[in-house]
Amino acid sequence: MDNSQLAFRPGHNHTDCIAHALEDARLLCKNRNLRFTPIRELVLKTIWQSHKPLGAYELLPVLAEAGYNSAPPTVYRALEFLQEQGLVHRIALLNAYIGCPHPNEQHEGSFLICHLCNNAVEIDTQGISSEINKQAALLGFTPEKQSIEVLGLCPSCKAGSAA
Repeated sequence: MDNSQLAFRPGHNHTDCIAHALEDARLLCKNRNLRFTPIRELVLKTIWQSHKPLGAYELLPVLAEAGYNSAPPTVYRALEFLQEQGLVHRIALLNAYIGCPHPNEQHEGSFLICHLCNNAVEIDTQGISSEINKQAALLGFTPEKQSIEVLGLCPSCKAGSAA
C-alpha cells in the first residue's frame, strides 16, 4: 500500500508523506534541471500537509505568512509548475489540488473523495482507462486526458455516521 492510500487510515501521520513528497520533488527537479524554488516548495509542502485537496485561494495566506507575494498569480504559477511536473493533480470537481504520490510515473489521476471530511486518495484505474480507450477507439475518438473523480464516504466517516 502506498502513501496515497493511507489517507483513509485512522492515525495516519502526514510527516512521512510530506518528507517523501518533498524529496521526490527535489530529485525530480534536479534530474530535469528545473528550479524547485522556495515558493514552489512551500506550496507543495502545504498541499501535502493533509490529504484534503486545497484550492489556490487557500494557499494565499500561507504564502503571505511566510513573507512571499501572496497575489493569486504567484500561487497559480507555482501550482502550474507543480502540475506540469506531475507533483500535484487538479481535482476538477473541487477546483482544488492534491499531491501526487507517483510523480515519476506517467498516469492520469483518479480519485476517491469523501464528501464529509474532504479527504481524497488517488487510486489506480488503469483497467478502467483501458476500457475507455477501447470504447473511444470503436467510435473513432482519440482521448487526450482522463480523470475519474468519485464522491463518497471514507471508512472513518462511514463508521462515524453508523454510530
